[in-house]
Amino acid sequence: MPSHSYPPPQDWGPYSQDWGHQEPEPPASPPAPEERPRDGMGIAAFVLGLIALVMFWTVLLGVVPGVLALVFGVVGYRRGRRGEATNGWMALTGAITGFVGLVLSVALISAGLAFLGSDAFDDFRACMRDAGTSAEQERCVDDLRDRYGW
Repeated sequence: MPSHSYPPPQDWGPYSQDWGHQEPEPPASPPAPEERPRDGMGIAAFVLGLIALVMFWTVLLGVVPGVLALVFGVVGYRRGRRGEATNGWMALTGAITGFVGLVLSVALISAGLAFLGSDAFDDFRACMRDAGTSAEQERCVDDLRDRYGW
């Protein structure tokens, strides 16, 4: 009789080594939820800071976004320092550009108010009120330009 008359044993998987007894596998635990960075404040500060910097010459679009960018930028930067956000540099940039836009806007508003309260503007207003023709109005504008060197 040949020694190889029987087929090789089958692989019964996990049952083949412990005679049919299989330990139940522990249920797979769900992966721990990843903490997502809280980058919203930094992005908002950056966008609002750019708007304030570009639109500083308007009263509403220079002051309001500038203040908001400054506040959001400080909050976003603090989040970045604590490790809650990944864009601390963006928040800081937004705060700086918002501050610059705010300062430029306030300076422009102050200059405009100072000009509107000046004697030269009062003289210009009186000249325009007394002017009867467009030529006289042109003379008033030319006098104002000559006075300020425009």
